[in-house]
Amino acid sequence: MQGHRDPPAIPGAAPAATPAANPADTTIAGAARRAGSYRWVICGLLFAATAINYIDRQMIGVLKPSLQADLGWKESQYADIVFWFQAAYAIGFLTVGRFIDVAGARVGYAVAFTFWTLAHMAHGFVGSITQFAMVRFALGLGESGNFPAGLKVVSDWFPQRERAFAVGLFNAGANVGAIVTPLLVPAIALAYGWRMAFIATGAFSVVWLIAWLALYRRPEEHKRVSAEELALIRSDPVVPTGVIPWRRLFSVRETWAYAIPKFLTDPIWWMFLFWLPDFLGKRYGLDLKSFGPPLVVIYVISDLGSVIGGWVSSRMMRAGRSANAARKLTMLGCAFLILPIVTVQYIDNLWVAVLLIGLATAGHQAFSANLLTLPSDLFPRAAVGSVVGIGGTAGAIGGMLIAKFVGYVLDLSGSYAPIFAVAGGAYFVALVALHLLSPRLTPTRAGLDTSLPETV
Repeated sequence: MQGHRDPPAIPGAAPAATPAANPADTTIAGAARRAGSYRWVICGLLFAATAINYIDRQMIGVLKPSLQADLGWKESQYADIVFWFQAAYAIGFLTVGRFIDVAGARVGYAVAFTFWTLAHMAHGFVGSITQFAMVRFALGLGESGNFPAGLKVVSDWFPQRERAFAVGLFNAGANVGAIVTPLLVPAIALAYGWRMAFIATGAFSVVWLIAWLALYRRPEEHKRVSAEELALIRSDPVVPTGVIPWRRLFSVRETWAYAIPKFLTDPIWWMFLFWLPDFLGKRYGLDLKSFGPPLVVIYVISDLGSVIGGWVSSRMMRAGRSANAARKLTMLGCAFLILPIVTVQYIDNLWVAVLLIGLATAGHQAFSANLLTLPSDLFPRAAVGSVVGIGGTAGAIGGMLIAKFVGYVLDLSGSYAPIFAVAGGAYFVALVALHLLSPRLTPTRAGLDTSLPETV
């Protein structure tokens, strides 16, 4: 039966309607090959936006020595700026996620991108610590729109079986941004100053905004989407749509099945992003001129983890495994991949440490690629942006807490060992919480009757 062009006949059904009526049919892989591929162009736009997002946020770490010299920062002031960026991120995830659900991905993403780009460029004009903290706060508000918008786009443009891979691809942009930043930004800063580094990278980002507005429409409205590709995109069962009040989202277990793992695991990534150069400097004597290559290697490995993590669960689903089994088995493997990070403090060889850190960050990205698909797996499309926003806020709050925790531990002991111990165990705890709250990853309908009044 497999390998034939036409699906098995179903008595009383029109042949053209069979794939949509029976999306689990084994001919879906063939249908995917015959359909168009414009959805991957859209995924490419999400990838580019995520790379820009991470260049903008990571520049503070790369330029920290220059900023300290010019603005007279103390270490406690750096920690406070990180804290307030994440506080804005937490606030923004809730408000911006909801805004994107209401305004739609095209307009919502464009507004968020424009806001964070202007805030990023404003860094080049600040003249005091207070002003710098203010523009970082604004940057956090704007950047919080990237993932709610991106995940809403994935839920709109990809069938369930392709979502983890699509999320893994666009989430890999985070690592590309992390790779490009230590290679590009110091060169601009050395040639033209740190202020121009912010202005120049922000101005270049405008190219993406133009491309987004020119190329993005919903699949049903896009002239480049064939009937076959649209049928593939919409091959999952139809669910009711409508604006879903927030109070109902907070009342269902599935929201917390997403938010609690985000609270537990997002802070680990924030810790790597903002403190990894400090660890490499203190443990291995690296500085601004020498930590570039190790960081590039770490984030290249991370990039591979992001893509492979999404591919593995998508491959398992194509092979017939349920979303529940595919997602959770992949995430369990990721947790074991991260576990050796607990030994890094005691590794004397720099490149062995780089490998273990790279495996941990790859494990995080692969875990995250699957975790980020859960809102579109569990909720109607109308709720995806809001649920992602709730989870992002939980993750940002966790990031605020870990910033204080890292500062406390380093002031007290100077050792990263307790910090890496927390990192090594967090993913197992997150997976247990996910399984207890949603044992089967069954899409929720409880409390989400969209026929009720659309009030917040």
